[in-house]
Amino acid sequence: MTTEGITRREFLKGTVGAAGLALYGGPALAAAGGGKGSKSVVAIARSAQALTGDGQVDTSVTAEILRTSVAQAVGTGSAQEAWKKLFQPTDIIGIVTSKAVNPTHMEIVDLIKADLKAAGVPEANFRLPGRDVEVVKQCTALICLPALKAHWLTGIGTVLKNYIMFSGKPSSYHNEDSAKLGEIWSLEFIKGKTRLTLIDALQPTCDKGPQVDPRYRWVYGGIIASVDPVAAEAVGLRIIQAKRDEIKGEPWPLSPPPLCVEAADKQYGLGTSDPTKIEIKKSGWNEDWLV
Repeated sequence: MTTEGITRREFLKGTVGAAGLALYGGPALAAAGGGKGSKSVVAIARSAQALTGDGQVDTSVTAEILRTSVAQAVGTGSAQEAWKKLFQPTDIIGIVTSKAVNPTHMEIVDLIKADLKAAGVPEANFRLPGRDVEVVKQCTALICLPALKAHWLTGIGTVLKNYIMFSGKPSSYHNEDSAKLGEIWSLEFIKGKTRLTLIDALQPTCDKGPQVDPRYRWVYGGIIASVDPVAAEAVGLRIIQAKRDEIKGEPWPLSPPPLCVEAADKQYGLGTSDPTKIEIKKSGWNEDWLV
């Protein structure tokens, strides 16, 4: 069966390639030095101490891996320089988190706001849109901040799915129709606003829910950052798939297959899913990278 020109067989074979791909552009990519012919940078910073023994976020440790990932993703010497390249004090910044299955740790939101305030953005300029389209319309810039997870209706439920509630018709993007998730990012009130994608990979879940099964949730202790949302999603997908295969001791493909990742590249030009066009920068805890 084919959806938006991509078949299950093509996906499972890992068919990528992006002739004529229009990379995710705008101020974020320009700030990171991206452009035609360059690779999309995805930075992963990790710490074994990001979560305490009882599963709480250690904010001082998490602040460090957040800053490291942001600076590396943008290609600056410090996170403060990166924030200033991506955002202006006049921006109205929406931080879009995920709620279902594996919610974003809200401590990360507080850390982002603290760093942006230190970079000159006033408290009054932050928004947490939730599902509110009208709030998103007010924003001049967005930070996509989902938690890393598989999903029972879209295969992967991380970056591209994070804006699904702004579509007004979320059920139309389930199963094989998840290949169309990229069109949400092209809606007039969203298009071009996402300056940075951050994935909360402190404690991902690699099976799809709808209830979280603790057997498939593990401590990764990471934050993934990129100005290319598709590249960030592609790297997150590789981590989830590798963990699934490790658990089963054999290939354990996601079902439904996450067609949205390749489609966001080939059909919607939002970024790159091609691993040969993605540079992964790793720092911190050097065990079980899975990617």
